[in-house]
Parts: sequence; C-alpha cells; structure tokens
Amino acid sequence: MPLFVIATPIGNLGDLTPRAQETLAQADAVVAEDTRHSGQLLAHFGIKKPFVSLPAFDEAQRVPAIVARLVAGESLALVTDAGTPAVSDPGALLVRAAVEAGVPIVPIPGVSAVAAALSVSGFLEGRFHFAGFLPRKAQDRAEMLHELAPLRAQLVFYESPNRLHETLTELRAALGDRPALVARELTKLHEELARGTLGALAEKFSGEVLGEVVIVVSGRDSVAQAQDPAARQQSLEAEVQSRLARGERPKEIAEALALTYGKREVYQLALKLRG
Repeated sequence: MPLFVIATPIGNLGDLTPRAQETLAQADAVVAEDTRHSGQLLAHFGIKKPFVSLPAFDEAQRVPAIVARLVAGESLALVTDAGTPAVSDPGALLVRAAVEAGVPIVPIPGVSAVAAALSVSGFLEGRFHFAGFLPRKAQDRAEMLHELAPLRAQLVFYESPNRLHETLTELRAALGDRPALVARELTKLHEELARGTLGALAEKFSGEVLGEVVIVVSGRDSVAQAQDPAARQQSLEAEVQSRLARGERPKEIAEALALTYGKREVYQLALKLRG
C-alpha cells in the first residue's frame, strides 16, 4: 500500500542508492514520468517491473486510478526522469491525493541537483530559496523576481539551455550584477561549474548551450553594498541605458530596479539619460 517517492540519478547511474534499488525491486509496480527512460534505468540494474505512466501533461487525469491501486493494497514506486519526484517534476498531485486517501508516503532520498549545486557554490549564506523554473510569461517572471530580490538567501533556479542567456540577463536586471554559479550537466561527463557575475555569465553563455542547468545566485547585498561607488554607478547607468534602448519608460525602469538601487535615484537617472 505505500507510495515510495524515489530520487533517481541526474546523470551518473552510480548515484542510485542501494535502498532505492531494493525498493524498486520490491514494489508491485513503478509509476514513471517516462516509462521508456525509467525502463532503461531499471534494466541497467537488472530490475523488471510493470510500469504505470504519469506524464506531466496528463498527471491530473491519471492520479485517481493510481490512488485506487494504492488503496487496494498495491505498493507503488514513483520516479521521474531525473532527481526527486514532485520537485519541479511530476508527482506533487499524486502525493497530495495519496495523502488525502490515507496512503502511507515513504521518501527514498538520493541525489539532488539543488543540493549538489549549493554544495559547490562557495557562497556563505546559510539559507537558500529554491525557485525552480521561472514562469514563461514576462509579467509573471517580473513579479516573481520582484519578490525574490530582497531575500538575503542564495537563490536557486532551474533553466533550460536554450533560455539560459535570456534568464541570466533578466536576473541581472532584476537582482543586480550579483556573483552567481551556473552548474551545467551535473554528475555527467561534461559537467561544468561556471562562476562569475550574472552579467559575465550571460555573456559567456550567449551562444549555443547544451545540457541541464542549475543557476545559484548569491544573496542580496552582493552588488550595492559590495561595489565601490564608481563601479556601482557605472553598472546602474549601463542597465538604465540598456532598458531605455529597449523602449522602457523611466517609471518602469525605476520600479524594476528599485530594490537594488533605489527608485528615486533610478528614475532621475533615466530621465537624465533619456533627455
């Protein structure tokens, strides 16, 4: 009857824990985001199990039937393509429905891209905020970044490789040119840990990028308080000029950069540069 929530490797198959292997072998069936992908994982370890498909696009429709099997007494193992289910992956709806049905939930922890990236960030903030993937709509992204900007904790994001440059550029505009880490292809053959300011990293990853990406941004205070006044002013002027060139109005620019530089200061500078 339990639902086992199992973390799977994010690249290196050697990261699947012995407990996870044992649980997969003993479960009645495996609930998988992609049965073909998870089938290869189980085959690598010599495990043969029937699968139940739970793709993200149809999770809500398939959950009731899966919960019914759990209530009927089956033990099911929930996995996604990589990492921990329900953490920026399918599974949250199933876990909630199982809890509501009185089904025991058993976490089987393992490798985590978030924890792996944080462990090598080198930033000293003891806290972190995991934001996952930023929203697709520009307005929703702006609102989320406005909420995150005041936090002194490290900020952790997932991003697709084809949006990395754009996201780094937006993060710099909303948060200031903070130190950051881009962790690409963690645990895989071409693993890369790129460090620098958000602006420098945006420039570095302006071309084609391959692989899964985690971005770690240091907490607030790393720009406005850490920069000397001349560097700070230069950074602000460059950002305002860039936004004016894109057609943004002084009021919009002031609101977007208010948390990093001060709304009145930005507004007056934007008026001056526009004039």
